[in-house]
Amino acid sequence: MFRFIPLAVLIALAPVCEPAFAGNIGRAAPPPLVLSPNLTEPWILQLRPQGQRQMQRRQAQPPRTRNWLFGGHPQTASRRQTASVQTAARRPQRQIEPRFLPTIVDYDGPYKPGSIIINTEQRYLYLVQRDGTARRYGVGVGKPGFEWAGTHKITRKAEWPDWRPPKEMLQRRPDLPTFMEGGPRNPLGARALYLGSTLYRIHGSNQPWTIGHAVSSGCIRMRNQDVEDLYERVGVGTEVHVI
Repeated sequence: MFRFIPLAVLIALAPVCEPAFAGNIGRAAPPPLVLSPNLTEPWILQLRPQGQRQMQRRQAQPPRTRNWLFGGHPQTASRRQTASVQTAARRPQRQIEPRFLPTIVDYDGPYKPGSIIINTEQRYLYLVQRDGTARRYGVGVGKPGFEWAGTHKITRKAEWPDWRPPKEMLQRRPDLPTFMEGGPRNPLGARALYLGSTLYRIHGSNQPWTIGHAVSSGCIRMRNQDVEDLYERVGVGTEVHVI
């Protein structure tokens, strides 16, 4: 009785070395064939060296990358940078608008040189000069419900003034202090010009980004450097027209 022998076994039992023909002199002999222990694979794969199959499988896997600068994948670092830019964009821009910076403008109105005119609608303070011009400054004015108009004279000037909130303000804002010494954190800023016998003042501010807006309880606020400049140009008795 004949017994069937698989082709893979016959090939494995064949001589492992090739005869040295004249044409093969000087050439290295091919590597020996190793039979795969897994006989369920196709016979071609059974004849392929085991180490070669593993090498090909490893090469098929995509290489792993790591961004050592950020400690993670480059896409993760990119998302972090994008989130940082978006957060910065959402932050309020605490800068005065350029149109509210000091400048010189022409003036041919009815008020005499040396007078101060405050246009609360335009958010500008004008100091009339003798040459047909006026120095213009941006200001912050009273918020809705605290607007006012009228003419007063400067009755007092103060550098780094103390702040005593009036009782009406303390009733609205019981969280406020009853007294605050003058200084950089004082809401009256670097200088104050007191108007008549009223509670209103032209004063500086430690919040310059509010210039050009209606935010105060009736006082006229300026940037500290602007109120310092105005302070040196006017004296007690100067007329102030709020329109």
